[in-house]
Amino acid sequence: MSAMRAESGSRLDVVLVKAGRTKIRYPAELLADDGTRVTVRAPWAGGAVRDFGFVRFEPGDVFTEHYWRDRWYSVKEVRDARGGLKGWYCDVTRPATRLGTELVVEDLDLDLWRSADGTDVRRLDEDEFAASGLPRTDPEAAAAALAALDELEGLAREGGFETLLG
Repeated sequence: MSAMRAESGSRLDVVLVKAGRTKIRYPAELLADDGTRVTVRAPWAGGAVRDFGFVRFEPGDVFTEHYWRDRWYSVKEVRDARGGLKGWYCDVTRPATRLGTELVVEDLDLDLWRSADGTDVRRLDEDEFAASGLPRTDPEAAAAALAALDELEGLAREGGFETLLG
């Protein structure tokens, strides 16, 4: 039995770090870890409803989250409580690190949304990214982050994330 199969179903804590501090920590079920990509499933960790105008995240929503150790982003499939696909929320991050039962991800402020039907693809929080100072303090990381956002947008507009996640 592979290590990936032996661990499947165990619990990980996803730890999202921003500006050196833990932004959010939540438990998730480990679905797979192939050494490059870690996939987990977790209920909406925000507690209350969060209405972005173009999508609402609410209690009962389920996120299947894909993190890479060699890519500067994560892709999260979002489904409602009945299993209906809402879309994909993507975070631009530094590559993920798994430390025992923690999956640590550093958020770099840039995000992307793709609706379930693909008609709505949005780049998000570019103003927050500019205000973060990263382009000034770590230009290489900033360039990698912007390239990751461009890659995500290209995937989203070219039909979605099925090829990436398959």
